[in-house]
Amino acid sequence: MGAAEWKCLGLLDLHGPSTASRLAELSGFTTGAITGIVDRLERGGYVRRQPHPTDRRSVIVQPLHVPGLKERVAPIFQSLGRAMAEIAGHYSGKELAAISKFMGETTEALRRETAKIKRTKQPPVTVDR
Repeated sequence: MGAAEWKCLGLLDLHGPSTASRLAELSGFTTGAITGIVDRLERGGYVRRQPHPTDRRSVIVQPLHVPGLKERVAPIFQSLGRAMAEIAGHYSGKELAAISKFMGETTEALRRETAKIKRTKQPPVTVDR
């Protein structure tokens, strides 16, 4: 499973069953990308599509087997957590607060700029070879 699939499965676990368009909104991926991601998750047995109860054009993406999956991958993430804690241990609380603030502000700026690009719907950039 790739990073995009992990991200979307995590969002479904956090927010519960969602439409593909809501999953695109939460993840920042395009609806076209979400279609491919959900296809791969469905083939892997991690989600299923269910008809939307009030909108025939839409489906609800339902996560499956998330507790079992979490149990299988927990050791991987525990190791990562320990490694990150060791790195963080080299910084003071004040330094970590500054790093956290910087990362949060950077993430928000990236989201704003991405939203601007999506709103303007610029034509694709081509590069002459």
